[in-house]
Amino acid sequence: MPEKDPTTYSMLTYTYVIGLSVWSGVSSYLHKVRRGVCSRFSFTELIGELVTSALAGVLTFWLCELSDIDPLMSAGLIAISGHMGARAIFMFEQMIEKRYGIKLPDDKDGSGR
Repeated sequence: MPEKDPTTYSMLTYTYVIGLSVWSGVSSYLHKVRRGVCSRFSFTELIGELVTSALAGVLTFWLCELSDIDPLMSAGLIAISGHMGARAIFMFEQMIEKRYGIKLPDDKDGSGR
């Protein structure tokens, strides 16, 4: 079996991971619109949600692969993190800070890090 590396997975695998994540992101966005968190439909906000969901899903996929998690469990975790979007990425940041004892800079000034 080849070394696990982000470049060794097929395009089909990444299509599946990103598709599952984006599907979950759409669900999250529609839920926010229904709850009134978003005042009305915004294409720009939807795109932001989808991009964030895709990133969270890919990060989750890589962590699941690193941990040798069963593919069905990975799919569930990818969908959940895609639905969580930015919250999942924040949790990954906290995990890195705790595991490696480093403090990542926050974005309070709006600089984007």
